[in-house]
Amino acid sequence: MNQPLCLRTVVDLRAQVAGWRQQGLRVALVPTMGALHDGHLSLVRLARQQADRIIVSIFVNPTQFAPHEDFGSYPRTFDQDMALLAQEQVECVYAPLATEIYPAGFDLSIILGGPATAGLEDRFRPTFFHGVATVVAKLLSQSAPDIALFGEKDFQQLAVIRKLVRDLDLPVNVIGGPTIRETDGLALSSRNVYLSSQERHTAAQIHACLQEARTALLQGEDAHKACEEAKSQLQKAGFDIDYLEYRDAVTLGPAGSGACRLLVAAKLGTTRLIDNIGIEG
Repeated sequence: MNQPLCLRTVVDLRAQVAGWRQQGLRVALVPTMGALHDGHLSLVRLARQQADRIIVSIFVNPTQFAPHEDFGSYPRTFDQDMALLAQEQVECVYAPLATEIYPAGFDLSIILGGPATAGLEDRFRPTFFHGVATVVAKLLSQSAPDIALFGEKDFQQLAVIRKLVRDLDLPVNVIGGPTIRETDGLALSSRNVYLSSQERHTAAQIHACLQEARTALLQGEDAHKACEEAKSQLQKAGFDIDYLEYRDAVTLGPAGSGACRLLVAAKLGTTRLIDNIGIEG
């Protein structure tokens, strides 16, 4: 089993991609912050169906963490990640240092609107999407892939990236991969390791409440009432809710007659969990 080629610099990455291009090969990028789990690997497998060569980037991006957040303690499992990617026969891992992404004198700022200002994650993490948009724009520019894959679990992030690519005319197709869940419904996340055993048991209720709210909405219940009932159930279970909202699936504005999304963010103990499910219009 061959280890993926590990590249650390933009020069080496671009040279590798140029070689593939000369062979007429199709290239996919799967951006990650490491601490890989089956959710990430599902994106790798989806990429394998649509591309000849796969790059997985591993970079814990400092600009998307606020000062009080967990940048320093975010799980870093590089050797384990490399072993998992070897099993998936990934050709290349791009693992740059922060100075490669943000060299001395870097001062670019991307001004965001649309889904990035929908009043969901941005209301509680006001600098988050600026950091995400910057690093994704950099990674897409550096790797020049045909396709880039992101998980639907971070649904607002996916919407922001799609609009970024569309508005900047970036020549890449953004593909969203379905959320991968544990058997009890909890969405896979690198931060799940922070949950105590009791919290881990309780955490499954977040998906169960979303499913109940979806059923109520499909049966014609008022959206506000359905969301408030779901919030009440989660609060009784011990969650501290940041938001639970019913929104348009594309703009993340107010829900209309088309495809919509239920989105939630809530803390359980010290761990903040996010999830979402779709509702077809």
